[in-house]
Amino acid sequence: MSRVVVTGRIPDAAIEKLRAEHDVDAWSESDSISRSELLSRVAGADAIVTLLTEQVDAELLDAAGPQLKVVANVAVGYDNVDVAACTARGVIATNTPGVLTEATADIAFSLILMATRRLGEGERLVRSGEAWKWGMFFLLGSGLQGKTLGVVGMGGIGQATARRARAFGMEIVYQSRSEIDPAIADELEARRVDLDELLAVSDVVSVHCPFTPDTHHLFGAAEFAAMKDSATLVNTARGPIVDEAALAVALRDGTIAGAGLDVYEREPRVEPDLLELDNVVLIPHLGSATVETRTAMAVLAAENALAVLSGETPPTPIRA
Repeated sequence: MSRVVVTGRIPDAAIEKLRAEHDVDAWSESDSISRSELLSRVAGADAIVTLLTEQVDAELLDAAGPQLKVVANVAVGYDNVDVAACTARGVIATNTPGVLTEATADIAFSLILMATRRLGEGERLVRSGEAWKWGMFFLLGSGLQGKTLGVVGMGGIGQATARRARAFGMEIVYQSRSEIDPAIADELEARRVDLDELLAVSDVVSVHCPFTPDTHHLFGAAEFAAMKDSATLVNTARGPIVDEAALAVALRDGTIAGAGLDVYEREPRVEPDLLELDNVVLIPHLGSATVETRTAMAVLAAENALAVLSGETPPTPIRA
């Protein structure tokens, strides 16, 4: 039996799958594991199942030792994993794409609706106990029918979000590293454009690209200035893709109309200036937060680890 270390709480179905074949040391506390405890626990591990809250770097890999075979990240994003350091040590890194596509697209479109219809403001008003009265111009938002959604990063989640937008009568443009499948482009009636054009024509911009050095602060003051002053920005990808301080200025000054964020540059910290604004919806990284999705993610991570430990190719290796 190999030794498997699980660095955070994950659904029991995944733990049971791992324990059926191997010796499992699973962190069971509600708080995240400390760095010192993590480095101590991984010593001698053959497999590590990690959460996005843990940094998988040279220090961690060396603490585990040369017998380590696989790091199975329970997330589709892997900016917390130094894939090059894994490769240099002969460690296979895996992630969990696909299984969280629909749940994350649901959250993206929820944020679009909340921001454009000012639902966050309305909910806060009702809960405040302040008096309010219906009126023709009370908390007016904007509709989506006939508007344009710009998708930045047209992978699975971007496509699923676009599919929801089409159901609401929106037009689709997208910016991506490559063309999508022509059949999907036809289904969505989606047009590929460069980022400058996307910013200029979109009424809503939804961010779905991976976080890399090239996409750090992809959205900053210049990009907000290039958007319509009636536009809304939504980010369900990774926080550092958006310059939060610049976003706060753009929202405060009316450079853009609104925003919806599920992810942040320095989670769980949020840019303080954003907290003071009514025209931004802020939720705590809930993109994949359904029972079904989180279970599927954890089980897929377990299957990745088990495959490598058995000498097989894992279902979803990271191909950086």
